[in-house]
Amino acid sequence: MAEIKVPELAESITEGTIAQWLKKPGDYVEKGESICELETDKVNVEIMAEESGVLQQLLANEGDTVAVGQAIAIIGEGAAAAPSVAPQPADEPKPAAPVNQGEETAPQPVAAVQVSGQRPIASPAARKMAREKGIDLTQVPTADPLGRVRKQDVASFAAQTAAAPQPASQAAPASTPAAVPAAEAGKPVIREKMSRRRQTIAKRLLEVTQTTAMLTTFNEIDMSAVIDLRKRKKDKFFEEHDVRLGFMSFFVKAAVAALKKYPYVNAEIQGDEILLKKYYDIGVAVSTDEGLVVPVVRDCDRKSFAEIERDIAELAAKARSNKLSLADLQGGTFTITNGGVFGSLLSTPLLNGPQVGILGMHAIKLRPVAIDEERIENRPMMYVALSYDHRIIDGKEAVGFLKTVKDLIENPEDLLLES
Repeated sequence: MAEIKVPELAESITEGTIAQWLKKPGDYVEKGESICELETDKVNVEIMAEESGVLQQLLANEGDTVAVGQAIAIIGEGAAAAPSVAPQPADEPKPAAPVNQGEETAPQPVAAVQVSGQRPIASPAARKMAREKGIDLTQVPTADPLGRVRKQDVASFAAQTAAAPQPASQAAPASTPAAVPAAEAGKPVIREKMSRRRQTIAKRLLEVTQTTAMLTTFNEIDMSAVIDLRKRKKDKFFEEHDVRLGFMSFFVKAAVAALKKYPYVNAEIQGDEILLKKYYDIGVAVSTDEGLVVPVVRDCDRKSFAEIERDIAELAAKARSNKLSLADLQGGTFTITNGGVFGSLLSTPLLNGPQVGILGMHAIKLRPVAIDEERIENRPMMYVALSYDHRIIDGKEAVGFLKTVKDLIENPEDLLLES
């Protein structure tokens, strides 16, 4: 017999949450086969069996938080013993005895899952939704003859609970304050548990605001030249490279050129030292259903426009299908985020620590622009923002960095020469 333990994942990850068991007690597992999905601060990873055998016992349930090195299952040779899960408290009721084969009973609809306190039978998707919404699965009704709770049962129960007025005398849950704000009393609300990734995002963004001297400087870019160049070259570009030419590769290349000119924007503070990085691994923020992630495009100074566009497309696809590895997210030196894809006109991006600079792109809007003293033209304009850590970056450097990005985007021929 051998224990399956949570492996070392990354230096910054010390624990995770069991999101879903892929195997159940009694299943035969091959060496290297995935047995469960672990939700960490950054990505979801699958834990694999280190040897072949029968999964005899689960030492943690779905939704449990487990530490690196903690045993979560036992695997053994030969036939499995009676399948078991993580031990339950001694005072919990035992499962009902099975019906004898000779007895015949008419199937009855299940009004509720199981007796309160007993671990209910539920699909992984249902368990995940219940955790997020703070719902006790034992209270969820289901029409399944075997009492299994499905995702749609949880969704229906959540909607009914939110719509139904709560009795004034009902006691508040132990995890919430006893006093309910007057504005909330008798009003429909939904209480959701934050996912591990959302908790981590909240924690780290708060740390950034508390531990850095963050300032933001703004500028605007006339996108006419880049739009015209892209319009003329996009079909040929796609034919030759099998990837679409977007705006992000232009901004990545412009950022790299500006980082070379202003190296402290590509730095990091370590104690009382400044670490100047002479490589250019650019993080590109991607929005997913689970929250914002920042996969990293490596060696952007050495890559062509096509290679950068291809890397961005592949990383974005992996992010949205939850297939990013930890290596995809580590080691970035500077970040670019594009709120313009959601229609943002202007915003102040927060630093992606320990980096000291982040470039924010925004929506392209036609605005009247003074060409000279007599002419005004409608031009496609984009506001850009650079948030920076004022502890090592002075305003002159920040403004110069953003002005360099502006000049290169407005003159893409210069950008090609810089590359």
